[in-house]
Order: sequence, then C-alpha cells, then structure tokens
Amino acid sequence: MNNPVELAKDGGPPADTPGYTGAPAAVDTEQAASARAALTALRAEVAKTVVGQDSVVTGLVIALLCRGHVLLEGVPGTAKTLMIRTLSHALDLDFKRVQFTPDLMPGDVTGSLIYDNRTAEFEFREGPVFTNLLLADEINRTPPKTQASLLEAMEERQVSVEGSARPLPDPFVVCATQNPIEYEGTYPLPEAQLDRFLLKLTVPVPARDEEIAMLQRHAAGFDPRDLSAVTAVAGAAELAAGRAAVRGVHLDPKVAAYVVDICRATRQSPSLQLGVSPRGATALLATARAWAWLSGRDYVTPDDVKALARPTLRHRTQLRPEAELEGATADGVLEGILAHVPAPR
Repeated sequence: MNNPVELAKDGGPPADTPGYTGAPAAVDTEQAASARAALTALRAEVAKTVVGQDSVVTGLVIALLCRGHVLLEGVPGTAKTLMIRTLSHALDLDFKRVQFTPDLMPGDVTGSLIYDNRTAEFEFREGPVFTNLLLADEINRTPPKTQASLLEAMEERQVSVEGSARPLPDPFVVCATQNPIEYEGTYPLPEAQLDRFLLKLTVPVPARDEEIAMLQRHAAGFDPRDLSAVTAVAGAAELAAGRAAVRGVHLDPKVAAYVVDICRATRQSPSLQLGVSPRGATALLATARAWAWLSGRDYVTPDDVKALARPTLRHRTQLRPEAELEGATADGVLEGILAHVPAPR
C-alpha cells in the first residue's frame, strides 16, 4: 500500500454509511476480538527489528487472513527478508527461505523421491515448500519451469509427486520478492502466476527520520540475525479465528457492484491491454473485507475497496506498450479509474 492505511480506532458507523446494512450478522465473540487485538499488535512487534514498513506488514496480515500469497517488490536492502522472518517469529509460524537461482530445479522447492538403500524403497523427502511462511527470494531469477513448481502449491495447497498428492501445512503463504530495477538474467513471471498472488506490495525506502533511527539501532549493536527481542503475540489459532470473523463481514450489494465496476473499467481502459479477471474481483472483495475487520468494523465501505484496490489489482493488469512509453504506470491507471468510477453513496 503506497499510502499507509492506519488501523481504525473509531466506534460504530452512522446509519447511512455505504456498505453498512444494519445489525451485524453475528456479534464479535471474545475469541475474535482477542484475535484482532493480537494481529493488530503484530505491527509494533515487527517494528522492533524493521523500521518504517507498517503498511507492508498490514498487507501481509491481510494476506494471512485471506490465505493469500504476496509479491514484495523493492530495491535490495529494504529489509524484505528480515520482515518476513520477524513476522513468522511474531506469529510463531514455521519459516523457510529459498534463494531462487537460474540452476534451481523444481524438486529443490517441492521435494523429491529419494532411494533408500536400507529399505530398497523410494521415500519422499519434503522440500522447503512444506512450511507456513515460504520466502521465495528473487523469484524472477529462476526459469519458468521452476517458477511453475509453485503453481500447484499456491493454488491447491498441495504438492503432487509421482501421482500422490501431499497436503501442505495450514496456514501456508508464499511471500515472493523481486527487484524492480535489475532485469538482466531474470525471467518475468507469467500472467497466470501473477494472478495467483493476492497482493503485490511495494516496499519503499524508509523516510529520512526512519533511516536515521535505523542507523542509530545499528550503532547501538542491533543484530538483524538475532530475533530474541521479538515475542510471539499471535499464532495459527488467532489467524483461524480472524479468518472466521472476516467471513462474517457484511457486504452491501452496492459495494459488490462497485468492486465489479472497478474491475470492468480496467478491461475497457485504453491504457491497458490486459484488465483484471473475475479472480481479481474476488480478491479485491476478500482483501477489503479483511481490512474492514482489522479496522474494527463488520461491514465493507467503498473506502475499504479504494484502499486495497492498488495492491490487489496492480499486478493483474498489463499496460499497452504505447502507454508504457508515455510513462504510464499500473498504479496511475488504477488511480484514474478509482477517480472516475462512481462510489455508492
């Protein structure tokens, strides 16, 4: 999210608020309220090691609530790996990292059958994909064949080897990184795989004050490999309770139509040769509901949709070459669409 979206602290809405349909379908249980508080506290916990990336952490929490995958784009040195490691520590989830390289094979990611001389049988040796949080570092540096090895895992949450399907742990989220400025020796992700990512989050360079604070931490002896100061404030149980609560968030038919109108407008934009698919519309609905719940509401507003439109849709569009030559960007096109598609009142 380019503009950080702060977690709301307000109370109930006025009766005429778009997206509000009256009484909630179900009152928040104590467990759901506790889960929201724990997941909200994640930002402060991650901030113990990573400075100035609150909006990115919020996006990662939304992805976990939606059981979706995240593509992180940022220049080297913006603490993408440290952020995912810290998040897994604060959530008490299993974490594994794979450095994607040109010679990486699909079996290096998913696992493979190994012949055991003692038993004279083949046994399956799990790959790093069998984890809760998988960091696919520089995913665009490996050939399409290895990139495709993640497709089944991301979509079906299982790995098939020799005809046998092996389920992945729950939760399972892929956090892939890519460098936006270095394209030599890279393999751009195909549209089919990009569409599997729920969010594409831009990891910015910290502001001046935040960078000064970061340097002061390092001068005081901060070690990015030492996460002992990070406490597990939530876990799989809180994520499960949060997901259940998100499914109970109200969606007004007018807000649903607003989501569809935004996505249809991308298909008609003269600047885009590829618009958002119906899967993108369902993704925007899911992320808007998760954001509404994190904000303390049980209904979705048009502002929730606008807040999540860019990170949810930017990677599902493709600019026309002539528009790209004129300096257009996916975010800029989406900004124009959000300004012109009328929001429900």
